[in-house]
Amino acid sequence: MAKQKTAKSLDAQARLRQSVNTVLAALLCILIGLLVGLIVLLIINPEHAWDQGFVRIIQGGFYDFPYGVGRTLVNGAPLIMTGLSVAFAFKTGLFNIGAAGQYTLGAFGGLYCALVLHLPWFICLLASALFGAVWGAIPGIFKAYLNINEVITSIMFNWIGLYLVCEIIYGRGSGVMYDANNTRTWKVASTSPSSVIPSAGLSDLFGTTSNTIAIFLAIAVAVLIWVILEKTTFGYELKAVGLNKDAARYAGINEKKNIILSMTIAGALAGFGAGLLYLSGGAEWNPLNTTTLPAMGFNGIATALLASSHPIGTIFSSLFISHITIGGSFLPTRYFPAEIADMISGIIIYLCAFAMLFRSLIGRWMQGKGKPAGKEGK
Repeated sequence: MAKQKTAKSLDAQARLRQSVNTVLAALLCILIGLLVGLIVLLIINPEHAWDQGFVRIIQGGFYDFPYGVGRTLVNGAPLIMTGLSVAFAFKTGLFNIGAAGQYTLGAFGGLYCALVLHLPWFICLLASALFGAVWGAIPGIFKAYLNINEVITSIMFNWIGLYLVCEIIYGRGSGVMYDANNTRTWKVASTSPSSVIPSAGLSDLFGTTSNTIAIFLAIAVAVLIWVILEKTTFGYELKAVGLNKDAARYAGINEKKNIILSMTIAGALAGFGAGLLYLSGGAEWNPLNTTTLPAMGFNGIATALLASSHPIGTIFSSLFISHITIGGSFLPTRYFPAEIADMISGIIIYLCAFAMLFRSLIGRWMQGKGKPAGKEGK
């Protein structure tokens, strides 16, 4: 009994150290990213780099409260979902770099059900998740049965999905889904009001028409994913396959089924995120833009890495990235080029990819620092 208690105590301490290292690594990524951003601002315009540049980025949406905070939440909801998509695949040993394509298909599914079929908003959201799930399942099938790396297939399906969606909306959907005058899809709010996600008073609170309960739906899904991964047998099997397929097979787990299910769920999460944005009126799809994949899908990789693939952590990392991005959009163009906002937020976002490296370095440093103290105690 005493040995069991000791083992549990050591395990709890190890988990605590790992959690502390993860938080410190994330903070280090953020600090380095902000420092690089400040240096860039100083190079461009030293006189106004601090008050008109860096301070506004740090303030984020609070610079223009409450409107800016509303924009942060609008962009944060789909970012949480794409982050969850990547994080879920990471947890099961897969690298879902196809979130952008799954997001694209999810946008099409939701908009088609809204603009063409005029279905209720919750049905449109389910359609977004379904379209994303189908697009995510295909690389999963290739991985499970042909052992083709999911990175290769998902990258290819990103572009296939983009061209397919843009062609359908611009060609077949012209006049039905596509507004030629604005070169965008028709606004969901005016075309099919019942397809818009309910606001529940948030639009009045933040002074925007696109603030809906989408952010709460995203948070609820994140909590659900955490429960699935940490508290269910299904989640245990998914993680077991990710850790070691051969060992999982030996234990009686169907690794092929779980690989496909993992990519299918990841695709559904990304597609659901697109539905949260486009069915809230946060954006309209531009089918003429056939050279750029949705940045939301790739930003999800950064938020997942920053959160160490933890579903709850993804909520906070996504909201932080959205906060910084919105803050960058408030930079005055008379002092800084308009593109500097995207560049600075991009530096911060992609530095998050080093979170795992920083966590490892911090862990080694703390372990080395603790050894002398341990010896002295003896």
